[in-house]
Amino acid sequence: MLTHPPSRSFSRPLFSGGVLCLVLLAAVCRAGWARGAPAATGPATQPSVGESGIKWVGWSDDLFARAKREHKFVILDLQAIWCHWCHVMDDITYKDPKVIELMGSKYIAVKVDQDSRPDLSNRYEDYGWPATIVFNADGGEIVKRSGYIPPGPMASMLQAVIDDPTPGPSVRAEQQIEYSHATSLTPELRKELETTLADSYDDKASGWGTIHKFVDWDAVEYLSDHTGKKDPEAERNAGRARLTLTNGFKLIDPVWGGVYQYSTDGDWDHPHFEKLMAFQAEMLRTYSQAYARWEDPEYLKAAHDLRRFMDNFLRSPEGAFYVSQDADIVPGEHSDGYFALPDVERRKQGVPRVDKHLYARENGWAIAGLVAQYAATSDQTGLDEARQAADWVAAHRSVQGGGFRHDEVDAGGPYLADTLYMGRGFLALYGATGERRWLTQAVAAADYVAQHFAMAGDLPGYATAARSPAEAPGDKPTTSPAVAGGWQPRPEIDENVAAVRFFNLLGRYTGSDEQHKRAAVAMRYLATPQVARSRHLWLAGILLADDEISSEPLHVTVVGHKDDPKAIALFAAALKAPATYKRVEWYDAREGALPNADVEFPVLKTAVAFVCTGNTCSSPISSDEALSKKLAGAR
Repeated sequence: MLTHPPSRSFSRPLFSGGVLCLVLLAAVCRAGWARGAPAATGPATQPSVGESGIKWVGWSDDLFARAKREHKFVILDLQAIWCHWCHVMDDITYKDPKVIELMGSKYIAVKVDQDSRPDLSNRYEDYGWPATIVFNADGGEIVKRSGYIPPGPMASMLQAVIDDPTPGPSVRAEQQIEYSHATSLTPELRKELETTLADSYDDKASGWGTIHKFVDWDAVEYLSDHTGKKDPEAERNAGRARLTLTNGFKLIDPVWGGVYQYSTDGDWDHPHFEKLMAFQAEMLRTYSQAYARWEDPEYLKAAHDLRRFMDNFLRSPEGAFYVSQDADIVPGEHSDGYFALPDVERRKQGVPRVDKHLYARENGWAIAGLVAQYAATSDQTGLDEARQAADWVAAHRSVQGGGFRHDEVDAGGPYLADTLYMGRGFLALYGATGERRWLTQAVAAADYVAQHFAMAGDLPGYATAARSPAEAPGDKPTTSPAVAGGWQPRPEIDENVAAVRFFNLLGRYTGSDEQHKRAAVAMRYLATPQVARSRHLWLAGILLADDEISSEPLHVTVVGHKDDPKAIALFAAALKAPATYKRVEWYDAREGALPNADVEFPVLKTAVAFVCTGNTCSSPISSDEALSKKLAGAR
C-alpha cells in the first residue's frame, strides 16, 4: 500500500479557492516579480529580498535543519510568474506591516516559482496559485491554503500557528491505496468513468465544469475519436466536441493570437489573460486535429492564431520556446481594458512580460503541437520549427542516458515531464517525417524514463521526479518517510496517462515488447479505482490511455523513395488521416527494413500506400486522392 492521495500535474485548470491554476512546475522565484520587472530569464535559485522587506529564500535541502536551529516555522509561497492573484498577494499581503513583523520573527519565508519546480508544484497543485503552506521544523504540514489571502486573515493565520502549531483542518491524513494488478480498466470501472464524463458536460454552456470554462483537450479528443459510428450517442459526442471547440474561440486573443487559460463566471466571456505554453501547444494540436477531421476552416484559423502567438511572443532567437506570458500589464491590476485594445494601443502601454526560461517540458509540448499542425496542413514551416526546437533541447538540456534537465541549471530533479514530453515530441517527429534519428531519440528517452522514474518494487506508475541527485542515478522512487521536510516523489495521473500513450505507441513503431510492458506499468496505476475516480479532470485521458493500450492503431505505410514526388504526396495524405491514434510509416527500401517489420510490404515499380486495421491490410493504393478517401472513414 502507498499512503498518498493521487494528484494531478501538467497543464490543466484547477478549481480551488476561486483561483484557477495550471499545474506546471516550480523553483525558486526572484525579487523581479515587483512592478516593472523585466521578463523572467535564467535559473532562479538565489535568495532575494522583496520590496516589502521580507527576506525570501529558495527551497533547499538544508531548509528544515535551519528551521530547527532557529526555532522557526517555514512558510512556502508557491506562486506562478504569470498569475494575477500572486501579484496581488505580493503587492498587498506581503507589504502589510503586521504580516512582515510576524514572518520576520517566527518564520523562514520561502518563495518558489512553481513552473520551475515540478516536485513542489505537483504536490501542492490542488491548493491553487498562490498556494501557501506552513511547515513545522520537522517538515510536517500545519496549514495549506489556496488562492489569495488578504493581510488580515494572513496575519491571523500566522499568529494562530505560533499560538498552536498543531495541524489544522486543511491538513488531512493521506489515504491508503490498494493498487490494481490489472493493466486495463475493468468493464465496470470503464462504464463508471464514461458515465461520469458524460454527466459532467455542461449542456447549457458547453464544456466540462460549470464555473470555469476551458477546452479540455483530452475530452475533445476522446469524443472525436468515438464519432465514426452512425448512432445517436456518436452524433451527440461529435456535437459536444464541436460546440466546445467553437466556444473555445472566445478564449483566443483576436489581436495577438494565443489562447487565454480559462474563463470565469460559468461562461466563455470572462477570460483570465495569462497565456501558457501548455495551452498554446495542446490547443494547437487539438484544433489542428479537429481541422483534419472536419475540415472546418474556423478550426484552421484557430490553429493559425495559436501558432502566430507562439512564433511572435514565445519563440526564442535560438528556436526553442519560452514558458508563458503574464496576465497583467501592471502586476496585480486586472487587464480587461488592455486586452480590449488594438495592437498599436497595447504596445503604447507595453507588453506583458514573458517568462523566458527554456524548459525541456514546454518545448516537448510545443514540438507535438507544431507537428500536429504540419500533419493537418502540410505547413513546412511548422515542421521546421519543431525540428529546430528538438535539436536545441537535445543540444542544451540533455543528460547522460537519454534524459533531459528542466532548465539550464535545476535546483531539483530530474523531472519526469521533461524527458517524457520530449520523448513524445521525438516520436511525433518520426511519425511525421520517417526520419529514423527521431525514433532513436524517442527510444533513448523511454529508456531513461523507465530507469529513473519507475516506482520501486511492485508499485505501479512513474513518479513525477527522480530521487535526490545525490543518490545513485538508477535508484527508484520509493514510499519511504519524508526526510528533512522532503518527500519521496510519487506518480501523477496526467503524466502516467502520457506515459501509457507514449510507451504504447513507441512499442507499435518499434515492435518492442519492453515498451508495452512499460505502458502496462503506468496503466496499472491508472486502472486502480481510487486513482481513476480521484480526478474528474483526467477521466478522458484515462479512457484514451485504456483505449490505446488495448487496441492496434490505424496503420498506414507508404512504400517508395523519400525523394519520389508521388511517395511524398501519399505520405502527406497519410498524415492527414483524421484518426489521432495512428502509426504512419515510410518504407524506403534504400534505408533497410522498417524498425517494426510486422507486415511484409512489397516494393513495386511505383510508390503506393497500404492501410492496415486489425489483422487486415488494403490492396496497394497508388494515388493520394484514393488514400485520403480510404482514410476518411478509417478508425
